[in-house]
Amino acid sequence: MERVHYQQEQMLPELKDLVEKGLFTQNEIRQIVQQRTAFESALVRRVAKKADFIRYISYEMDLESLRRKRVKRLDLPKAAPTVSDYAFVRRQFHIFERALKRFKSDVGLWVQYIQLAKRERAKALVGRVTARALQLHPSLPTFYILAASHELDNLAPSAARALLQRGIRANPDSVEMWREYVKMELGFVESMRRRWEVLGIKVGEGDAKGKQKEEAQPDAEGIDPSPDVTAGEGDTMDVEEENVDETGFEARKQIMEGAIVKSVITNAAQALPKIELFVALQAVISDFPSPPALQQTLLDEVFDALGQTLPRDPKGMELRARRHLKGLPSSVGFVDGLKKANEEMLAVIGDGGEDPLLEAYASFVEEWCGKAEDDHLRMYLISSLQGLIQKQPRSEGLLSAHIRVLTQAGHPPAKLRKLAEKYTRKAPSSSRVWLARLAVENTSDVWTEARKRVRGSEEEVVRVWTWGGSELLRESMLTPAVHEALLVQHIAGVVAPGPPDNGAQSDQVAWCHSVRHMARYLTTARVWEVLWNSLDTTDAEARQLVYGLWAEKECLGAGLGYARWLVSAGEGARAAEIIVQTRRHLPEQLAAELDTQWALVA
Repeated sequence: MERVHYQQEQMLPELKDLVEKGLFTQNEIRQIVQQRTAFESALVRRVAKKADFIRYISYEMDLESLRRKRVKRLDLPKAAPTVSDYAFVRRQFHIFERALKRFKSDVGLWVQYIQLAKRERAKALVGRVTARALQLHPSLPTFYILAASHELDNLAPSAARALLQRGIRANPDSVEMWREYVKMELGFVESMRRRWEVLGIKVGEGDAKGKQKEEAQPDAEGIDPSPDVTAGEGDTMDVEEENVDETGFEARKQIMEGAIVKSVITNAAQALPKIELFVALQAVISDFPSPPALQQTLLDEVFDALGQTLPRDPKGMELRARRHLKGLPSSVGFVDGLKKANEEMLAVIGDGGEDPLLEAYASFVEEWCGKAEDDHLRMYLISSLQGLIQKQPRSEGLLSAHIRVLTQAGHPPAKLRKLAEKYTRKAPSSSRVWLARLAVENTSDVWTEARKRVRGSEEEVVRVWTWGGSELLRESMLTPAVHEALLVQHIAGVVAPGPPDNGAQSDQVAWCHSVRHMARYLTTARVWEVLWNSLDTTDAEARQLVYGLWAEKECLGAGLGYARWLVSAGEGARAAEIIVQTRRHLPEQLAAELDTQWALVA
């Protein structure tokens, strides 16, 4: 408690000053002392909690906000700062320091401390704290970015650049670091451009002046060697200034054309050849308020680097193609842009396109066939898709997409059915092709054939089986994985969220009957758990019914679930009885697990 008494003594001057200024009353001061004493007592415990520090800091922030509002309301005369003007903020810093001594590895605390110091405009403190955070966490990009942001706020772009370069060397695979580096360089170029505009300096002005001087200068053979035209000291200085100006103008021109940013983009593509990097670079360049010409130049640099680094990446192919799609589908230049995008994607796919590339192209065609307002443009995309199908006749993505776009375009039903049947012969086990055909031929015969032939993952098979409804529960018992998935979907569509709380008696009876009917279909514990979690009712009868059926399959999960619900309903005694009853039916190991889980609830 000595530490608590020491902190109480330290706060006396500031509290006295607050009373003298009329910002707080004596009663409020006593409440502040009581609250701070409680917080300090919590902090000096043997095992301090992070939440105690956070609550203490939040309380001090509220006090400082209240003090500032009262100062503004009372309109106190301006005077030299006193201890109460900065005491609350200083105490917040002090609590953060004490917290970080105990929780040095907590990144969130460091970030909150830095943000608080920035908000209070404690520039020197921000620099010290970020330096300490970097020493303790040299592999975290967050602190490099915060430190660079601090340097930029203090008009030190060179220091910010050095910090980000250091962070990239420590984290070469961090997309965030490269994005912030490009953003920083974009900001540097933009600041230089605005500064030169204010000073009246224009790019290219030096070249024009140099040419004018060169044209006005006579040839060396025609110079009159008279003393009147002999170059003196002043003329020599003019020549040196001219050379310096020409060099400066050339450097300025390269900066304004984005030479620095282009270099960063090239280095980033070489160090981190991932599609996430190029997506991030495109987003930051597109959103940054740069001149349109510079923005377009830098985007072209990103797309060129993407084409060289990831020439056959599906997302990269789509990203490069979409750069041509500008404006609305009804605009004049959109048709040419869509044509360029389509041709570029086909050129990347070539004759031996991989499945991911074909899937990306099929999605692209299907998307823009739905958005295109012109029938000729839609038919152009469909014909391109059909031409690619001739080269890749067994691609599931292309075949299913072709059926869907033709259906959307109003293709004759007879021809469409014939085409869909042809495609299911080419890909007899594809769930997507069968689903596309089922959308064309809504018949039970086609659906029966699809269930027999479809193969693939559980999700794909279930999509075909659940196409026609929930009447296949008995037939699917031979396939346990599919059967369980069908039951879960049956719950979502028919049984859940349960009977209405104040519904009619007939509704309650019908719901209970449907739940009991499910038990006939080899229902697993997972199905009952899903039903339990989806129940949106306080009906004790419904809960007890599902609990009984669930407990037959899994005693531990059912007992814990029912006990938790009873506790939330205010029936703790009944919940304890359920836990005791459940424990009797469990082996020793599961009983220990039950006790552990129940201790967290109780």
